[in-house]
Amino acid sequence: MIKHSKYRNTGVLFELLVRQATSDLMSKKDTQAVKIFRKYFTDTELSKEYNLYSTVLEAPKLSESKAEMLVSTIIEQANKLDRLKLDKEKYNLIKEIRKNYDLDNFFKAKIPSYKVYASVYTLIEAQLTSNFSDTNQIMTNKVTLLEHVTKESLTERKTGSKAVEDFMKEDKEIRVLAYKILVEKFNEKYASLSNEQRDLLREYINNISDTKQLKVYLNERLEDIKQELSILKATTKDKVIQIKINEVLNFVKPIAINESVKDEILVGLMQYYQLISELKAIK
Repeated sequence: MIKHSKYRNTGVLFELLVRQATSDLMSKKDTQAVKIFRKYFTDTELSKEYNLYSTVLEAPKLSESKAEMLVSTIIEQANKLDRLKLDKEKYNLIKEIRKNYDLDNFFKAKIPSYKVYASVYTLIEAQLTSNFSDTNQIMTNKVTLLEHVTKESLTERKTGSKAVEDFMKEDKEIRVLAYKILVEKFNEKYASLSNEQRDLLREYINNISDTKQLKVYLNERLEDIKQELSILKATTKDKVIQIKINEVLNFVKPIAINESVKDEILVGLMQYYQLISELKAIK
């Protein structure tokens, strides 16, 4: 039987790093997770393997036959990865996480898609091993992925069991309740952030591995900020505020093509939005 390891599961590592990066940014801590993320999930074997996980996780609803083709293709593609390079990257990634964070706390976070990630991992490992794998385990994991991609329970469809229906209903309610609690906790903690700041933070995290797209987005936000500050400068009668806004405008410049996206840029944008909110409040 293949033993699942969250320490070697690329999908789990990716998800936990994104969560840690979000937590660091929200708490205004030194964002080591962002630096680690960029280093190991940009043009690496890890990024290639994560693409296999995300293809399954984010797949649209497919028929059962197409879902089976998708799962088979993912496993085939995994065989083409440089395993030595991938293992070395995973080893160094865990080493850096341990250096910057408490490893036990880092891996304590609950991941909604954990079952899907674990199933992908197990099927890939079963394909790679030369030893005989547990048939029941392979079938169970394949069913998990097929149910995820087809968006329906194969067990429920085939048995029509009332007990299964009741269980699925209860499980859904628990998930909905947990989601509501999570949203409430988030809103309580970060209620002070403006909509613009929340959108900025979300896009930053979502596009952190796509620096080209992230740079386009940030430059658009910088242009918006520049226009808003210019309007505020033109409409205020306070000469001192006009001078201060003009000084800030001198710093609002687009990110150059050959310039890397640094964390300081995000911090600056968050501060610009805060300044705009304060200026609007005193108008």
